[in-house]
Amino acid sequence: MLPASYQLPAAVVLLLGGIVACFFGYRMFRLVLAIFGFVLGALAASSIFGPSDTLPMLAAAALGGLFGAGVLIGAYFVGVSLVGAALGAVAAHALFTASGNDPHFLVLLFCAVVGAVASMYLQRYVLIVGTSFGGALAIVHGALAVAGDRVALPSAVGDVWIPYPLDPLPGQQWLSVVWILVGLMGAGAQLGWTGGERGRVGRRKRKS
Repeated sequence: MLPASYQLPAAVVLLLGGIVACFFGYRMFRLVLAIFGFVLGALAASSIFGPSDTLPMLAAAALGGLFGAGVLIGAYFVGVSLVGAALGAVAAHALFTASGNDPHFLVLLFCAVVGAVASMYLQRYVLIVGTSFGGALAIVHGALAVAGDRVALPSAVGDVWIPYPLDPLPGQQWLSVVWILVGLMGAGAQLGWTGGERGRVGRRKRKS
């Protein structure tokens, strides 16, 4: 969480980071790792302090963000596995949510493990799909936060801004449709244009 007065600049950063991840995630994967490592580290570290501790919260967010970015950049293959694991968990959550049920923890764990393993064998495609839909989710979050109180539910609670990773507007089914459409657009752009050679996992060998 962050102080509510910082919602707009943080939302702009999240929106721009989501655009980079969604449409250029595979080619700029290390940058994407740095952005989302910073975001995750900042949110985790800042949650230690209460809403009234503005300065400690900001300091913790900065330090936690730098730590998170450094960890993911330094551990590239861990980052690849995390993308696959997150993709598997999000897919399971989306399927169960669509049926009106909550997924069991073991189901989420199984899907995360499958996604992590798949990411090592199908690295290019898992990264493209993972960064596309992860970036699309960041775009949705950033856009809603920029809109602020003009959306159905305010994203600021009291004096702090608390982003909800998988369900920024509970009960709003259209939001899932927007997320999926933006994710598909990002995946299509990466597969056909920004993600390297079309339809190929490795580089094409040059003829001697």
